[in-house]
Amino acid sequence: MSQTDSQTRREAQEERLNKVWDSDKGWRYWSAVNNTEVGVWYTVTSFAFFLFAGALALMVRAQLAVPDNDLLSPSLYNQAFTLHGTAMMFLFAVPIFEAVAILLLPTMLGARDLPFPRLSAFGYWCFLIGGVFVCGSIFFNAAPDGGWFMYPPLTTDPKLTGIGADIWLLGLSFIEVASIAAAVELIVGVLKCRPPGMRINTIPLYCWYVLIVGGMILFAFPPLIAGDILFELERLADWPFFDPARGGDPLLWQHLFWIFGHPEVYIIFLPSIALMAMIVPTFARRPIIGYSWIVLAAVGTGFLSFGLWVHHMFTTGLPAISLGFFSAASEAVAIPTGVQIFVFLATMLAGRVTFSVPMLFASGSLAIFVIGGLTGVMVAIAPFDWQAHDTHFVVAHLHYVLIGGMLMPLFAGAYYYMPLVTAKPLSARLGRWVFWLMFTGFNIGFLPMHFTGLRGMPRRVFTYPGGIGLDWLNLVSTVGAFIFAAGVLLFTWDCLFGVRRRKTCETNPWNAGTMEWISPLPAQNYGIRSVPEVASRYPLWDQPDLAREVAEGRWYLPDAEEGKRETLVTSVLDSRPLQCLRVPGNSFMPMICAILIGASFIGTAFHLYWTSLVLGLLGVFAIMVWLWRGTAVIPEAEAKDIGRGVVLPLYVSGTKSVGWWAMFITMFGDMTAFVSLVFSYFYYWTIHEQFPPLGMDGLPRGPGLLWPALALLLVAAAWGAMLLARARNAAGSAAGLRLSLAASVLLALGSGACMLWAPWQAGLQPTDHAYDGIVWVLLIWTALHLALGVLMQFYCLARSFAGKLTTRWDIDIHNVVLFWHFAALTGLTTIAVVTLVPLLA
Repeated sequence: MSQTDSQTRREAQEERLNKVWDSDKGWRYWSAVNNTEVGVWYTVTSFAFFLFAGALALMVRAQLAVPDNDLLSPSLYNQAFTLHGTAMMFLFAVPIFEAVAILLLPTMLGARDLPFPRLSAFGYWCFLIGGVFVCGSIFFNAAPDGGWFMYPPLTTDPKLTGIGADIWLLGLSFIEVASIAAAVELIVGVLKCRPPGMRINTIPLYCWYVLIVGGMILFAFPPLIAGDILFELERLADWPFFDPARGGDPLLWQHLFWIFGHPEVYIIFLPSIALMAMIVPTFARRPIIGYSWIVLAAVGTGFLSFGLWVHHMFTTGLPAISLGFFSAASEAVAIPTGVQIFVFLATMLAGRVTFSVPMLFASGSLAIFVIGGLTGVMVAIAPFDWQAHDTHFVVAHLHYVLIGGMLMPLFAGAYYYMPLVTAKPLSARLGRWVFWLMFTGFNIGFLPMHFTGLRGMPRRVFTYPGGIGLDWLNLVSTVGAFIFAAGVLLFTWDCLFGVRRRKTCETNPWNAGTMEWISPLPAQNYGIRSVPEVASRYPLWDQPDLAREVAEGRWYLPDAEEGKRETLVTSVLDSRPLQCLRVPGNSFMPMICAILIGASFIGTAFHLYWTSLVLGLLGVFAIMVWLWRGTAVIPEAEAKDIGRGVVLPLYVSGTKSVGWWAMFITMFGDMTAFVSLVFSYFYYWTIHEQFPPLGMDGLPRGPGLLWPALALLLVAAAWGAMLLARARNAAGSAAGLRLSLAASVLLALGSGACMLWAPWQAGLQPTDHAYDGIVWVLLIWTALHLALGVLMQFYCLARSFAGKLTTRWDIDIHNVVLFWHFAALTGLTTIAVVTLVPLLA
């Protein structure tokens, strides 16, 4: 083929790719699901919530600037500091990680998109709706005012807190759906959508951090969801989970909240360290030193973070042995954290550092974070924590950790990656002003808080008397906060207006070595021109011709002949090509589903239960329509030549399928929430001398043995029928598949009915005692999972009759059987807990 013909062919391929991956125009633009659009929406929205939370912080600091100030009323002050912490933690710190990862991860992996683009869009719309609902409440004087941790028992009394606590609980529960959805998407993306040759031990460090943090989200957020369920049941239905007079305990909420809350700090911290791991090697002009060490340190940090939650509870009267254990664990986490910092320092010392605005922020981040780490070691020591707990010393420590460990690296990443997103750089001159305003303003603002805390100033007080040594320190802190805010506003102005006036960057302006910089700027919606084989951790440094070959379409998937959006699926460990994955295109269904389900949550907050139920059912129906039309689509051919003579199947099921992995990962998160409820049951068991409490007959209460045993037998039979359905489908028997599914439906419904009848016939009243309530919660949780399993079974029946579930096209049955493995395990555990513990009492 002549050079002219080759050029013509490449241009035709690029035109087809652009057409397939292009966004719709006008109002249909909001149906986009591509990572390039959703990632930008997510990032901009997260940053907007950051600015909102920052404005609330300035209100708080203005109120505390002078003694006996009446700028804010006590009620408005409580709402402001509660929403400040809530927005920063739930609407900025975690979502900005997921937003940036959705935006950057496909480019780092040489993928066209993540495997479930509509799930990313659904998560975004959930996040937007929940965030606006929670933050907008302050404009109606209805915002939560119990602190971002919402400690009971005061917050569980609707008469004392009004509707604010319900807005907090239900709004954030909805937002957590978005976080878990994004975590599933990111984990599957890293594991299954890498380019050929990019083995698990050669992926970019950012991808390792995404994998670790995604796993942490699956294990950290569900305990909070479990706590939210108990909390809202007490508020709405008077089930006494946190009422000591009826067998509850407020400390249970603290355990569930901080099991989430302390890993949350590392969920926030690690993604920013991930940005540092991409920036430092680029400007040190050498590969990172100690790749394996930093991966192990990140894994260790994530693992240890789940053993630290009690150090937030040192003053609650826990046994001394607990204090010693959790104090030691809190000290131990400094070791893997320190390893990561020293790896960066060693890389900088071993290379030739080119100083730039990203490196300026990176260096400032290390300085601030080290100070926060040192004060963290101090508050990890129980005797010191007894003195500093609930003072401004802890406020200062928290902000040094979060600003140094999260915000400053994030700004470094913004200056580093802005050319990749917009093809235009932020101003280096203004960037230096931004850095010094933020760096000096932060230290002026928060360093004095250590001293106000040590002088005894408590957190969350709206004013203080003069003449007790706090006046000038608080005034200095307020001045520093406004200096810091000036730096943030200057950065915001540059992003909104300054960047537009600059010239387009050249390809790879930083001369980086990782895959995200391989494409010419401005980047196209389809991302990478062709998917290459990757042979090293820094392919742009080690494979000099790679960028040219990719741009010329010499690698895999250089075209879109069938008019479908496609990316590669590879094996988990060695990244062997397994499938050419067809990803769905633009759709309003994710937005519609999010609106309906979000409206259901919002209606529940306002006690519109029937309306919420109808909206929730409509949301479930919309999800079914979404799945029917957009997943497990039968292709027009069995396989496709993806280029260079490699032929891959277009349809795979079981463990090779990305859908199977998504179900597996989602159910792990679901099981974590369930385990948290079981933990709550046994927590009550440990704090009561008699648990379960005695009934009228002098014997321990309980649901009995007959009905729970029958429920267990039926759920086991339903699970067995699902296994039979899969086997009959594999054998080519459509009738056998349908009969087995129908039998499993009847058995599952019978099991759920027995589970709910057991406590009812035993006379367990959930408003009488925490034992009755937690038994009902466990059984309802399990019955709802059986109901969800039945819904999946009906879906499979409908797919079978429609010819979309056959021996060859069997993704759905494999995924539903996987769900039933977890549902059966949930049923077994629930029945064992609620029936055997009363026998042991």
